[in-house]
Amino acid sequence: MTERTENTPSTSRRTLFASAGAVGAAALLTACSADETPTASPTTAAGGGSTGATAGATGGSTGGGGGAAIAKTSDIPVGGGKVITAAGVVVTQPTAGTFKAFDSMCTHQQCPLSGVSNGTINCDCHFSKFSITDGSVVSPPATKALAEKTIVVDGADIKLS
Repeated sequence: MTERTENTPSTSRRTLFASAGAVGAAALLTACSADETPTASPTTAAGGGSTGATAGATGGSTGGGGGAAIAKTSDIPVGGGKVITAAGVVVTQPTAGTFKAFDSMCTHQQCPLSGVSNGTINCDCHFSKFSITDGSVVSPPATKALAEKTIVVDGADIKLS
C-alpha cells in the first residue's frame, strides 16, 4: 500500500467549480424569474391631455418627467408605430396625438418584434400580430397581450417614465 505524502484538500477542484457554477445559475434564475406586472391602462385628464403618469400618453406637453427621449413624436406615424430596440419598446400612435408604448418582445416565444404595419405590431418569428391601440393579440400563435409601458410626451419628445 502506498502512502500519500502530499496534502490533498478534502474538496476536489471539480466539486468546487461545480458548486460555484450552481450558485451562479441559481442567482441568474432568481434574477430572471421576477414577474413583471403590466401597468394599468392609461388615465387621461379632463381636456384630453395626459396626466403624465399614465401607461399611454396623449400629445402635448405634460410638464416634463421621464428620462431621456427615446423618440420624437414626428418619428411615429399616425395609425402606425416604430420598434425602438435600444429602449425595448414599441411606440404607436393609433390616432393623431395619442401615443402608446408596449414591450418589444413577442409574448409567444420572446422573439423581438419586427415592425409595425397595417395597424398591427408584428413578430416575424411565428407571425403573431398585436393591436397598436392596446397591445391585444390580433393574430396568433401568441395568446397574451403585450405589456404596456409607461411613457410621457414632453413637447416633441417621447420619454419612458
